[in-house]
Amino acid sequence: MTHKPQIKIPATYMRGGTSKGVFFRLQDLPEAAQQPGAARDQLLLRVIGSPDPYGKQIDGMGGATSSTSKTVILAKSTRPGHDVDYLFGQVSIDQAFIDWSGNCGNLSAAVGAFAISGGLVDPARVPRDGVAVVRVWQANIGKTIIAHIPMTNGEVQETGDFELDGVTFPATEVQLEFMDPAAEEEGADANVSNSMFPTGQPVDDLEVPGVGTLKATMINAGIPTIFINADAIGYTGTELQDAINSDARALAMFETIRAHGALRMGLIKDLSEAATRQHTPKVAFVAPPKSYTASSGKPVAAEDIDLLVRALSMGKLHHAMMGTAAVAIGTAAAIPGTLVNLAAGGGERGAVRFGHPSGTLRVGAEAVRRNGEWSVTKAVMSRSARVLMEGWVRVPVN
Repeated sequence: MTHKPQIKIPATYMRGGTSKGVFFRLQDLPEAAQQPGAARDQLLLRVIGSPDPYGKQIDGMGGATSSTSKTVILAKSTRPGHDVDYLFGQVSIDQAFIDWSGNCGNLSAAVGAFAISGGLVDPARVPRDGVAVVRVWQANIGKTIIAHIPMTNGEVQETGDFELDGVTFPATEVQLEFMDPAAEEEGADANVSNSMFPTGQPVDDLEVPGVGTLKATMINAGIPTIFINADAIGYTGTELQDAINSDARALAMFETIRAHGALRMGLIKDLSEAATRQHTPKVAFVAPPKSYTASSGKPVAAEDIDLLVRALSMGKLHHAMMGTAAVAIGTAAAIPGTLVNLAAGGGERGAVRFGHPSGTLRVGAEAVRRNGEWSVTKAVMSRSARVLMEGWVRVPVN
């Protein structure tokens, strides 16, 4: 019997925000996988352990949730004013595909640290002590992220007392600035605007067969996101994961909303395309502040938050909040009249603190209005990151 050998590829397993993923330097990948395409996708699918009909990813590095089925590829940037190029792949758990259509805001918190430790940042730009400013080009969406990475004795500092709801242990705070987060890329539909609001409106009537006509804010900022009101679909905004993820009918409803929203936003040309674009857009529902108990048992008081937000990722309610969706929340909250802004009480806002299933998160955004059009210059939030394991991943040769 002929036995296939395994190859070893240098890799680092990192937590960033409330997500985990396998990080690679582009130069360390096999030559065929250094370019986009089937060879790269097949390699990363095998690393993560997908597709897995059991939904567990036992034979790979994935953790069987959308938050832990992720890959990152970094390279020195050739783009002026940037240190590193960051490419993110959201790996399907039970299907053989990787969605490259969007960013992961949580793992963005780990990019700067990995880039410094991996020698991808000019040493002259990295202080021995203090804060290193890493200029990241987010290649999936063509945007700039500025990461502020604490340094101690020439090493990335990971330990600290910054607490992030959804992460058990404290760590060092990493501040992220998402510059000009509104999308500028062409939509799939040439008749749909490619501005922050693809429909041209902060609120639309979204017709969803079998669900009804819903008020919706559809925004391209951080990541394309469809916001709807919780009470319009029978929820309060205080729901935890089990209330949604154990309800097959609810999950099917959210997927239908997502597909029709994607079509309306011009992200797809036909509803059938939604099945192969699972990472984007996101669907989230919002509500005014209410007190609730987070998944950890921690009480969240209504007076401590501006609004409630629950968001779905890869077909399931997220255990906390996706970082990119938090950018969309902060951006939408800063613009009067959006559903997010109205749930937070309306008016002009430079920042909001929202309640999610694991607790709370604060995100800020700088919005300006020019010639009747709203634009956001940047969104800011804090996360943390840590190396969990470093070495090599082993993959059977095909």
